[in-house]
Amino acid sequence: MDRRSFVQTAAVLAVNAATPSRKPGIPGSYPGRVVAIENPACLISGKYQAAPVRQTIERGMKELTQAPSWQEAWRSFFQKGDVVGIKVSPVGGRLLSSDASVLRSLIDGLNQAGVSNSNILVFSRYREEILDAGIDKWLPSEVRFDAPSLRYDNVQLDMGGYDANHFMEMALLKPGDSPTDVHLRRSYVSKIVTSRVNKIINLPVLKHHQSAGVTICLKNMSHGFVNNVNRSHVTPTLNACGIFIPSVVSLPVIREKVVLHVVDAVKASYHGGPGAKPQFVWEPRTLLFGTDPVALDKTGLKMIDAKRKEVGMPSIALSKPDQYSHFLNAQVEHIEIAGILGLGEFSDDKIHVNRIRM
Repeated sequence: MDRRSFVQTAAVLAVNAATPSRKPGIPGSYPGRVVAIENPACLISGKYQAAPVRQTIERGMKELTQAPSWQEAWRSFFQKGDVVGIKVSPVGGRLLSSDASVLRSLIDGLNQAGVSNSNILVFSRYREEILDAGIDKWLPSEVRFDAPSLRYDNVQLDMGGYDANHFMEMALLKPGDSPTDVHLRRSYVSKIVTSRVNKIINLPVLKHHQSAGVTICLKNMSHGFVNNVNRSHVTPTLNACGIFIPSVVSLPVIREKVVLHVVDAVKASYHGGPGAKPQFVWEPRTLLFGTDPVALDKTGLKMIDAKRKEVGMPSIALSKPDQYSHFLNAQVEHIEIAGILGLGEFSDDKIHVNRIRM
């Protein structure tokens, strides 16, 4: 190869190395990339502030995509004709759930990309939780909300809102279930995910979880997209979240449709999860952006562990049961296993966190 050809080839390789993959889904266009935007103005006296939240999301989306404008950032993921589901996190009730200002900013971003309100569906597993958190009252005209199940129950085998053709099967049962009943060994995917939307935005809240360690991107999908999830963490010692979570997220119908994750860490919890105990809620005033749920969860885990260290608590991986968290071992290894399964980057040397303070 002569010198000119060598220089031209090197230039092409350099451009290709700097250009993100445009393949949608998980781990998506930006594997290993996390944008963490801290904005102290997002929260005043415990209340989200709409304008600073919108500014933070605009900055985060442009930093993630390197797009020149808010509109172009959204157009890199969505286009006119897409039907987009937004998976909210209502488990923390009115104290610590997806917030109206964050949700509305995401809807506005979708509008900028040409997605009409009538093609946006806000959802979670239980209708009752959405109503309890007040999320139904935040939605602009024509934006719908739905859930595959009416309310939480211990059986979780209702099939009305679930697709019999899409499931994760695992040799894992609740005590008393028949090991020969294949239906009890399966977790079926919501019809919202399989047939009613073609793309999904995952909107988790940064929280501790007593059985999974944390509930961020991965668990907001695994336990929010399918039924029959109680079998993953029935008792403080019968806990299989470590493998259950990545096994669900590995399903092709999930991997192919979830194209963007925005983690709400404006308020967060570092203990006593997944519900919200006021004494363990703190205010990082941060939003995280990415397409790689493993890198985002690893980053979120470090944030929670740093807060626990600050207040004199052990890391989640080394924590032991107490009156607020009853499980023997919190299985944060679900993040590493998800990385092994190709759902994203787990190694610190492959994760780049772009931290910005506004």
